[in-house]
Amino acid sequence: MKRSLQSMTAIVAALSALGAGAAAAQTAVADPAAPVEYEGTIKVLTKFGMQRLAPYFTELAQEYEAQHPGVTIELIQEDDDSVKGKTKTLVASNSIPDVFFSWTGTWGGNFIRGKRAVDLTPVIGPDTDWGKTFAPAAVDAFVYDGKHYGIPLYLDAKFMGYSKPIFEKLGLSEPETLEDMLAACDTIKEAGITPISIGNKEPWVAVHYLGQLLAYNVPKDVLERDFDPATADYEDPGYVASLEQFKAIADRCTIGAGMNGISYQNAIQELSDGKSAMYYQEIIEFDNSASDKTKLKPEEFGFFPLPAPKDAKGDPKALEGAPEGYMISSASENVPLALDFMKFVTSQANAKVLSAPPYGQPSAVVGGADPAQMSPAVVGGLEDIAEASYLMQWLDTVNHPRVAAAWLSNLQAFAGGNLTAEEVVAEVRAAAAAAK
Repeated sequence: MKRSLQSMTAIVAALSALGAGAAAAQTAVADPAAPVEYEGTIKVLTKFGMQRLAPYFTELAQEYEAQHPGVTIELIQEDDDSVKGKTKTLVASNSIPDVFFSWTGTWGGNFIRGKRAVDLTPVIGPDTDWGKTFAPAAVDAFVYDGKHYGIPLYLDAKFMGYSKPIFEKLGLSEPETLEDMLAACDTIKEAGITPISIGNKEPWVAVHYLGQLLAYNVPKDVLERDFDPATADYEDPGYVASLEQFKAIADRCTIGAGMNGISYQNAIQELSDGKSAMYYQEIIEFDNSASDKTKLKPEEFGFFPLPAPKDAKGDPKALEGAPEGYMISSASENVPLALDFMKFVTSQANAKVLSAPPYGQPSAVVGGADPAQMSPAVVGGLEDIAEASYLMQWLDTVNHPRVAAAWLSNLQAFAGGNLTAEEVVAEVRAAAAAAK
């Protein structure tokens, strides 16, 4: 845990420093009339570093270079965890690539406040030709102070993936409430099978559980008030209730405190290998959990939202998730070329490739998700996203970096049995007060 906390603390410092020179900096604004000169190098920081995902951007870069011989696309490919550290390093050295990955919420907002991202409103706003090619909600997720700064690539949300063969063998059905899921875990454990595999070595894993539970237990207006350190108080009893519910899941469904020593990649492999019945995962991981190359086949994979408790005081129809995408660096010396490459990446044809196996990343492009080419699970997950009453953003990206770090480190300590629920909330409350 020490290494994870040190890493997150460094990231907090680096991102908080983004605004240090903001007063002197000028926000760059994309010019839709600027000509594209097809020469030079464009550096791109992606979150496609996993072996299964890496070929997507690699092949697109090669194809774009073949079409434009004077252009070189230099990729920096990171995974879900390492991209945070890489971003920290690039920010600290003032070497942010021309195109860089970003989450929505406060994570992306830090780049806006630091004048590090180009205002893309003239090229991707709702009335522009390019903007109209995306799902409106996906584009709007990257709006800050009324301006558009992000290029959404795919939609994402969190679901409990499960093994249909194990459920059928034990006579289980998809649980409708949290209490039903806990009872199912008891049955699975009695059969000698791990109910839910979990790896919290990367501490955002447990934070994702908590984010969904908070949406169920804390009213939306209270949550959004507490996202802002200026108005946060973290006094709602739903915070402690959510932590206690997570502890019940950890005690009855997982290996408990040992989760802090296991990586999320090893945990998802346990579901794929038939060693666990469930794994809480993003829709973009569906095609990795079950494929022709895994023991668990696509037709044997099922999913359901982490169910709400019977006495939910928040929104039982909320779903944790958010689109993810890319920004253009205001320091880029060739913004028109960077934008042209991203228009190529987000073409409908390339979007359909992204949405289909083996990638399974449901595109934010309108018409970029062809059900005939996609796995049924991803298609079903997209339907659930469309029906959700509210998308709860990731706690570690929607919050102020100091508060995000408090959630990550203290929830990991809580999972390890070193803090109480009340102590975790107190630490988060103190972090919010310090961030005002």
